[in-house]
Amino acid sequence: MAEKTILFVAPAQAVTQLFPFLKEAGVTAGIADSLVAAMAAVRKARPCVIFSQVKIGPYAAQSLLAEAAKDPEFPPVIVFTDRGSANEAAQFLGAGAKDYWLEPLSWEKIQAVLPVAPAPAPPQPAPAAAAHRDVTGKGFAIVGEHPLIKRVLALARQVARSKATVLISGESGTGKEMFARYLHATSDRAEGPFIAINCAALPEHLLESELFGHEKGAFTGAIARKLGKFELAQGGTILLDEISEMDLGLQAKLLRVLQESEFDRVGGVETVRVDVRVLATTNRKLDDAVAEGKFRQDLYYRLNVIPLKLPSLRERGDDILLLARFFVDRFRKAYNLPPLAFSDEARQWLLGYDWPGNVRELQNLMERAVLLAGNGPIAVAHFLLDPDAWPDSLAGLDEETSTGTAPAAAPAAAVPELTDQGNVLPLEVMERHMIMKSLDQTEGNRTQAAQLLGISVRTLRNKLNEYRKLGIDVP
Repeated sequence: MAEKTILFVAPAQAVTQLFPFLKEAGVTAGIADSLVAAMAAVRKARPCVIFSQVKIGPYAAQSLLAEAAKDPEFPPVIVFTDRGSANEAAQFLGAGAKDYWLEPLSWEKIQAVLPVAPAPAPPQPAPAAAAHRDVTGKGFAIVGEHPLIKRVLALARQVARSKATVLISGESGTGKEMFARYLHATSDRAEGPFIAINCAALPEHLLESELFGHEKGAFTGAIARKLGKFELAQGGTILLDEISEMDLGLQAKLLRVLQESEFDRVGGVETVRVDVRVLATTNRKLDDAVAEGKFRQDLYYRLNVIPLKLPSLRERGDDILLLARFFVDRFRKAYNLPPLAFSDEARQWLLGYDWPGNVRELQNLMERAVLLAGNGPIAVAHFLLDPDAWPDSLAGLDEETSTGTAPAAAPAAAVPELTDQGNVLPLEVMERHMIMKSLDQTEGNRTQAAQLLGISVRTLRNKLNEYRKLGIDVP
């Protein structure tokens, strides 16, 4: 099974936005639109995970899961849909799906389910940057110089090698899952699995099955034994995200795992023992939930052995600028853009903004700024959330089509043909096909083509420049 190969059973437009992230991470991806094509890809490439849309024309994900049930070594299948329901989730999970997601797909979620492979040591940072980056050696860094974040990092390093449960609290978007991964990566369990589950994403009966697994016949749709997240995390770490949303009845079963390191599968009669380090996150005050009778007091004390409270971004002062630079460098490399600087006004705006969405909001805002700034510098206008307020210079990104003269459409020979014979195309070929097809549909108008693809005009231009270097005729 290839650790860096995945398969999408979905229309190409459902995964277009993931192309830059997959390419940067070195992930090989194929796209199939039928059961025949999907099975051919499984036999040929043995992807490490398959992401299947619920239905594409005559294809239905149930048919793929039926094939998976016949092969114990079949890659895990994650089903996704734009309109989900608890009943449908139960059906697919009972049929053997690894997980059930709602669209749109995100790189963060896909990255979280890919097998963890030993990562090469990151390049040594320049001396000026060394003070604000805590590198784990596992391919990511926590950025910050503010005393509040340094204090949290120091405590995290101190307890990382213990088995003590850690409760990570903080506002939404402060990086709680990042700190959980940091704790795992710097622990003596770093070579073991890291399994994360969102306790608010599933109803109680499904969450119980996800956490502890179930036996064949335990409930309608349970056609085979399924191992839960605790068993999958054996020898590693499990993260219980949004623990405050867990039902009281399930909290009692979780307490038993924390105290005795054992549990029973749903419908099972044998006790399962595990060696798992438990981390939990919450954006609520659990002591208030305890006082309201919504969270068990004994479980709260058991989880809160080591409390890590993350500061909000607005409390971290100049860390805002350090993080902004970190994200800008990441995104401009992902989009093959030159180095970008901030204007003085932009720096003042960043420091003065309240950041209700914390680090997550800053990350998204920096991606927007990178795509809009061109060759820079990044100005305040590139941060504006209202497109109607953008200056005329941003409205005219596509200068080549602003005159109303559309370039000629790409020659037919330059566009790879897709057939309905169940072919699986490499991601790069599918990407090129979608770009050429969009330009053909819009009669060469790059602005409209970029909108169809869900990418920026600048990204489209960069792709076309790459194709020209390869000798491919493009508009």
